[in-house]
Amino acid sequence: MKRLLSDILAQDHCEILQGSADREISAIVYDSRKVTEGCLFVCLKGAVSDGHRYAADAAAHGAAAILVEDSVEVPSDVTVARTDNTRRALSLISAFWFDFPAKKLKTIGITGTKGKTTTSYMIQSILNAAGHRCGLIGTIESITGKRTIPSENTTPESYLIQEYFAEMVEAGFDSVVMEVSSQALKMDRVAGITFDFGIFTNIAPDHIGPNEHASFEEYLDCKKMLLRQCRIGIVNRDDDHFDQIVEGHTCGILETYGFSPEATLRAVNVTMLMKRGMLGICYQTEGLVNIDVEVDIPGRFTVYNSLAAIAVCHHFGVSEENITEAMKQAKVKGRVEIVKISDQFTLMIDYAHNAMALESLLSTLREYHPSRIVCLFGCGGNRDRERRFEMGEVSGRMADLTVVTSDNPRNEEPMAIIDDILTGVKKTDGQYVTIPDRKEAIAWAIHHAEPGDVIILAGKGHEDYQIIKGKKYPMDERVLIRDILEEDRKAGRTV
Repeated sequence: MKRLLSDILAQDHCEILQGSADREISAIVYDSRKVTEGCLFVCLKGAVSDGHRYAADAAAHGAAAILVEDSVEVPSDVTVARTDNTRRALSLISAFWFDFPAKKLKTIGITGTKGKTTTSYMIQSILNAAGHRCGLIGTIESITGKRTIPSENTTPESYLIQEYFAEMVEAGFDSVVMEVSSQALKMDRVAGITFDFGIFTNIAPDHIGPNEHASFEEYLDCKKMLLRQCRIGIVNRDDDHFDQIVEGHTCGILETYGFSPEATLRAVNVTMLMKRGMLGICYQTEGLVNIDVEVDIPGRFTVYNSLAAIAVCHHFGVSEENITEAMKQAKVKGRVEIVKISDQFTLMIDYAHNAMALESLLSTLREYHPSRIVCLFGCGGNRDRERRFEMGEVSGRMADLTVVTSDNPRNEEPMAIIDDILTGVKKTDGQYVTIPDRKEAIAWAIHHAEPGDVIILAGKGHEDYQIIKGKKYPMDERVLIRDILEEDRKAGRTV
């Protein structure tokens, strides 16, 4: 694929500082390590590195043109163009490069502090069950129909977004649901995209600090941008900051969901479900849609996530039967993911890897009044030690039994990390055991389960590896559980 540089630069307000725009470009590149002959190299400013520093190197490796914000020195045969925001320009240029694929899909963007991942999978599940072909871009993975790509960021760089969209179009997809982080909005990764639907799940202080957001106000302002980039806005009416969230929105239609009588889609008659080896929730909806909903994902937050999904899918004309059936099958890898191995107790995997997330999870599970909560977790090496003390204290206080084990020790000794966790646990009266090997720890928790227990394997979630002494080893808790059960079967043991 080749495009005229003049046509590419016409997508943004670019001025030529050097050379000619009347030349063909073979690729768009923003990573100097991936420069190819005849490409346009876009200089991006990041928190750690500045692409302008690599302009000369890009030219030396064959870049035909360079797009900049600041001055650079490159040979005279290389075209240099300037814009006031290369990140925005990259987004607009990438959309043009791939022939505006977002216009060929129904696009659903989801922002908010919590619930983005689960809501996106629920929407994809419902739409696919109804006969649509829906792609996904999010925290865990991107699914394009051509490939499944593990995610490095919640929202990829703008060029990758457009590339993924293009693959979805080529694969015959008609829609896409994607998580839109505050950083993505702040850094123009979705600039130029007008989403058909924009969902705002909730807002709470998060991602505030160096290299992220200077204040809660800035964090909120960035997330609000989605409601100025969508045709139909769907917002959590119960959020304490609702009035601030919707202030200045430009949605053609604004709908709301929640428990509030003012919500256009409401949940009523909510019941916690505790079935054989399963936890879930059921309720009825009123307003835009009137159906009975049952989801095998525990917690009040599941009501909000599923309401948001229903609100969107209602606009696709999905039948009530498709919605209710898809909701029963909804599952998100590593997000309160129940692994059914027994009718006597519940086993689940969750990504909770800090004190706030763990406390929220354990509070949710406590609402089901289990016989015991058994919390198994470790903490990552070469990371903030305070997190270890805090997570140990939370588990010791809120779980009936804590199983302390290893989790990505990296270059630290696993027992040193475990000792830090135990410092927090010992501030409480909670019972605990220490089993450094994670597989052995999981096996111990399963073999010592009592009727009515809820066992939570926290911290790994969707991750399928352990990092030990700088090396990444395969390790998926689902595989460990299968192996443990197979070993039990061979040994004549039953769960």
